Amino acid sequence: MNLLLTAAAAGGEASVGMSLVSLLIMIVPFGLLFYFMLVRPQKKEQKRFNEMMSGLEVGDVIVTTGGFYGVVIDISEEDVIVEFGNNKNCRIPMRKTAIAQVEKAEQQ
Repeated sequence: MNLLLTAAAAGGEASVGMSLVSLLIMIVPFGLLFYFMLVRPQKKEQKRFNEMMSGLEVGDVIVTTGGFYGVVIDISEEDVIVEFGNNKNCRIPMRKTAIAQVEKAEQQ
């Protein structure tokens, strides 16, 4: 009787080990899927945004996240002052994170 209990316990440990391996086999692909579908594209977008902001200069035409077009007239660490409209009187300070697109000023 004791021999049967020992054999059953040994078989139970093996099945626990196998279930742990099968659990890892299921988790690893989901982890990779999570990385390639969420983390990696976010890093790529952050890199693109940082490159765009490092190349931002006075005179560049920008498009805000709200869809407004304007011309950069001053740049600070985290903010820019943007001039909107043709009358040159509408100057608005805004965060750099509100910039969606930058079009370089034409060299004359």
